[in-house]
Amino acid sequence: MNREEALELLNENLKTENLVTHSLAVGAIMKELAIRLNQDKEKWEITGLLHDLDYEITKNDPENHAVKTVEMLNDKVDDETKNAILAHNEKKELETNIEIALYAADQLSGLIVAAVLVRPTKDINELTVKSLKKKFKDKAFARGADRDKIKEISKLNIELNEFFEIGIRGMANIKDELRLDG
Repeated sequence: MNREEALELLNENLKTENLVTHSLAVGAIMKELAIRLNQDKEKWEITGLLHDLDYEITKNDPENHAVKTVEMLNDKVDDETKNAILAHNEKKELETNIEIALYAADQLSGLIVAAVLVRPTKDINELTVKSLKKKFKDKAFARGADRDKIKEISKLNIELNEFFEIGIRGMANIKDELRLDG
């Protein structure tokens, strides 16, 4: 599966703009993490793009979230991608780099989006690591972004500041697709 096919699947299954934005953001962060870790950047991006494919049909059934996505993807992606999708919703233990990356990137994307949206210009290019770190430390800010899950990135020998930089850069690379500035 290539990026265009993944985007087509995404748009067929997710109608909520915020969910599409979230999926694009996670895909962008995953791509940058793959580059940093010398992994398959297209595969990692696709994993991020598709990780919440079932969300609109499982939002009231969290036990089946991710499980349904894997069923929907069937043979369109490999087992490594499916396992990462399962692991992001704690349906399997975190074991591989791609699983850990998705688990952490899923949460970081929400923190970055929230940090951008409270900026006067809503321009991701103006978000600094220092500013994001300050938001990260403020437990009342973006409460839905699980800081402990974000910290799991350390298992890949990536420190938080570097992870923040990777996340911001990845999302800035697709700034126009994210449409965060309205």
